Amino acid sequence: MEVYCTRPRCPRPKNYFADLDDVTALSTTQQKYCATCGMPLILDGRYLPVKLLGRGGFAAAFLARDRRIPGMRSCVVKQFQPAGNLSHNQLQIAQQLFEREAEVLAQIGSQHDQIPDLYAFFPVTVPSFNHLNHEDQFFYLVQEHIDGQNLEEELSQKGKFSELEALYVLQEILKILKFVHDKGIIHRDIKPSNIMRRRDGNLFLLDFGAVKQVTNAASGGTNSSTGIYSMGFAPPEQVNGNRVFPCTDLYALAVTVLTLLTGKPATQLIDPLSNQWIWRSQVNINPSLADILERMLLPAVNQRFQSADQVLLELFRNLIPPTASPYTQPPSQLRQAYSNFSIWDLLLGAAFSGFEGALIAIASLSLVTSPTLTFIITLGILGFMIFAQTKRWIDKKVLLLIASITLVLVVLFPFLQAGLGILQLVFLAVTASLIAIAFTALFRLIYKFLSLVF
Repeated sequence: MEVYCTRPRCPRPKNYFADLDDVTALSTTQQKYCATCGMPLILDGRYLPVKLLGRGGFAAAFLARDRRIPGMRSCVVKQFQPAGNLSHNQLQIAQQLFEREAEVLAQIGSQHDQIPDLYAFFPVTVPSFNHLNHEDQFFYLVQEHIDGQNLEEELSQKGKFSELEALYVLQEILKILKFVHDKGIIHRDIKPSNIMRRRDGNLFLLDFGAVKQVTNAASGGTNSSTGIYSMGFAPPEQVNGNRVFPCTDLYALAVTVLTLLTGKPATQLIDPLSNQWIWRSQVNINPSLADILERMLLPAVNQRFQSADQVLLELFRNLIPPTASPYTQPPSQLRQAYSNFSIWDLLLGAAFSGFEGALIAIASLSLVTSPTLTFIITLGILGFMIFAQTKRWIDKKVLLLIASITLVLVVLFPFLQAGLGILQLVFLAVTASLIAIAFTALFRLIYKFLSLVF
């Protein structure tokens, strides 16, 4: 069995022990040591690191096996490993953040199935490898292993996310943030690399090392930022070291969604001169979703949504009911669910169709005089416009613009009026609009009733 040494800068960290290939021997063997640096390899007497997963600013993560659990359960061992150029003050802050991650995971990991569980947190003191008569102390955090890919890796591998995929990420992380914020905790480092998709498609929120607990705010705590954040994802209040809020996480989540939709780094989606986000022209998404993301990205704290609940409510009101995972629901069903319009979208579309249909019919009858041909022309034009609405090629403003232009053309050119007066034209168009609204509302009520019954 290969065991990985966790001592920072060990020249040859990989060690192989043939006797550990026997499960029985593995459960009873004494401590093993690195052949190169003498570092103890079986951490806390039970965890055997087998692979380096990555190194960050002040921690390294290893895939490990727990020899005390039947089946040798996989887990992740994180080691506090600050960079050598940190000042004493920075070192203390980094250690506090590492310990805070353990505290937060112990508090909430077991309460939410999309946050990794904490298994253990312990120090290890060993003789220094480089300095005689000195000791090195390391802190270890052991947590649940999520077998999958983080969204940064997924984006790099498969390219831009579809609107449905990004919407699923948005909703799932909002649900997690609602739970986290209700516990008085702000994550402060939402980004694609901290969101893991397990092999079954479920999403997990990782890396609580930068969290801020705000439960002391009412008793005089300043709740200020420590200056630890990811460039491009942090809102102005966090960058400036000011107080952070739940909407600080919502801002970072919106940036995360933009990077998934565009496939571009966050720093390339904002104009450094005007400090304005420049992303809408690079994606083709539902205008309601775009508006929600824009509000999450507003620079002023009091102009954003103030809670994950508010964003979820806005999503469900303007877009769709809560979605299932694209990995568990057939894509055709998911697309059908997403294509549903809000009631106001449906009624506005019906009003436009009735109004525009009446004007097109009158103009066509004036030009071709044949009722049959008029019906075919009107049906063709109107059918295309309805199809364009279902595909969201035209939004609400464009609908109003088209109706206004059509009305102006019919009013300005008498030969398009089929012998009717202007007031008669307007009356017929408005009446057709109201009839269309009535039929649409009736159809929706029938549909809702049948959905409840069946």
